Amino acid sequence: MLTPALLTRVVAAALDEDAPWGDLTSVTLLPADATANADLIAREPGVFSGGAVFSIAFTLTDPTVTVDVHVGDGDAFTAGDVLASVSGAARSVLTAERVALNFTQRMSGISTLTAAYVRAVEGTAARIADTRKTTPGLRAFERHAVVSGGGRNHRHSLSDAVMAKDNHLAVLQRSGLDLAVALREALSALPHTTHVVVEVDRLDQIAAVLDGGAHTVLLDNFSLDDLRAGVALIGGRAQTEASGGVDLETVGAIAATGVDVISVGALTHSARALDLGLDVRID
Repeated sequence: MLTPALLTRVVAAALDEDAPWGDLTSVTLLPADATANADLIAREPGVFSGGAVFSIAFTLTDPTVTVDVHVGDGDAFTAGDVLASVSGAARSVLTAERVALNFTQRMSGISTLTAAYVRAVEGTAARIADTRKTTPGLRAFERHAVVSGGGRNHRHSLSDAVMAKDNHLAVLQRSGLDLAVALREALSALPHTTHVVVEVDRLDQIAAVLDGGAHTVLLDNFSLDDLRAGVALIGGRAQTEASGGVDLETVGAIAATGVDVISVGALTHSARALDLGLDVRID
């Protein structure tokens, strides 16, 4: 969640990184009393995310700068649209410009890509979810952008849910432990509100996972036929999630197999920054 404290901490660190001793160009070239009115312009269509981040980059630099965001997170826009306006001391506006754009371009790229995945599964019951494949330190920002695009958030961190993946299962097997028994013991020790997900990569693993009481069975890198077979085998006894091999060309067919959730790492690790620019008005 993008709390005010988190926004302030992360954006302040970005501003300090970008201008540790101030903006040498603006301070030496621009008059101290010069002002600037600038617009955030979309160079291409997309779905917006990061309005609060864009604003705070300027106000942390200079509280007297005024920022008006004209669209909400999750709103679609077209090329040429004015998404926000900034007014204030020219030195301050230009000092904050790149940090404000870096966040907003990145977040809007994620929300735009997520929206494309959500459109691709329309007409099915499948939900598009993100993963923990995020930029270190920016997870809350990127996950906010996923929601802006109509997607859902998976667990936020290792502390939020039990998610046994292939390496966890390999350790259990090497230790001579039965998966179903290990799951039941884990569930008995966990709070009743804790969700348990187990990843499988073969159909013959599903029975033990169900026997152990997992809430979600993650079908990893399954073929379409095996996804359909897995959904039928689970038969509503647990939530079904598909992952692996998911892109915009395959996600529709994956959704049609009947899975409940499709987790897509590409939403955050492969989204292209959207082309947005801050243009100072000369008039």
